Amino acid sequence: MPKLKTNRAVAKRFKVTASGKLKRSKSNRGHNVKEQKSSKRVRSLRKAGLVDKTMQANYKRVLPYL
Repeated sequence: MPKLKTNRAVAKRFKVTASGKLKRSKSNRGHNVKEQKSSKRVRSLRKAGLVDKTMQANYKRVLPYL
């Protein structure tokens, strides 16, 4: 059986935790950080989030060796 290719775009955006869950960064922190978004909201966007259970199988398929 041939080797499977890892989707590099997905590999750069996700990391796998010790328990096997996928860690991701949160969106909506690109611009208007000072003017529009509250400090509380920006602080929470800094923290990493986890990929939802329903989507994990899709990402694991394109990340065979992660």
